[in-house]
Amino acid sequence: MFTGIIEAVGTIKAVQDIGGDKRFSIDTGKLDLSDVELGDSIASNGVCLTVVELYDSGFLADVSGETIELTGFKHYAAGQKLNLEKALTPSSRLGGHLVSGHVDGIGTVKKRWQDARSWRFIIEAPSDLARYIAHKGSITVDGISLTVNKVEGNNFELNIVPHTIQETIMGDYQAGTLVNLEVDQIARYLERLLMFSSDSSGSAVTKELLAKHGYLP
Repeated sequence: MFTGIIEAVGTIKAVQDIGGDKRFSIDTGKLDLSDVELGDSIASNGVCLTVVELYDSGFLADVSGETIELTGFKHYAAGQKLNLEKALTPSSRLGGHLVSGHVDGIGTVKKRWQDARSWRFIIEAPSDLARYIAHKGSITVDGISLTVNKVEGNNFELNIVPHTIQETIMGDYQAGTLVNLEVDQIARYLERLLMFSSDSSGSAVTKELLAKHGYLP
């Protein structure tokens, strides 16, 4: 698990084809690797990767064919910048929201513009993910925990403060940039609950019940 609070920006140094999968060499920049061991997880643009080898300035990770097809790693090559975050520990502060590192789909940046010292972005989500994105809800974009400012159809708007622009790869986003999206886990669990009107004890979970307790508008 992760928090969506980015710790460093890294760079893909090399990509190697191995038996149909790919092995990525990632330079981790200022990320402290002193407490990282083989088998640990590091979120890279929101994708949970397992460390298979450590070296002085980074790590190696194997990425399966399925992950490559379903995430931005399909388009990544040497030189690609990555938002990095080490896995959550029991003593970590939960500054963002709970992020699994399992990307749900790829979105597209449609527009960006400056608003005072902040930047606003409009991102288009795949139609099958749009229903999970809510006004003032949480969304993970390339591993960054963000709050949704507005939703219109498949598009959602973000207001990004200067610190986030400086400490992540969002400053490089332009119209057409592809981004990894992970929706809020609560939305998925609510959908699953609503698929079943009652359990064996007859306890009903309905839209009306969820709205009454503040889970739905």
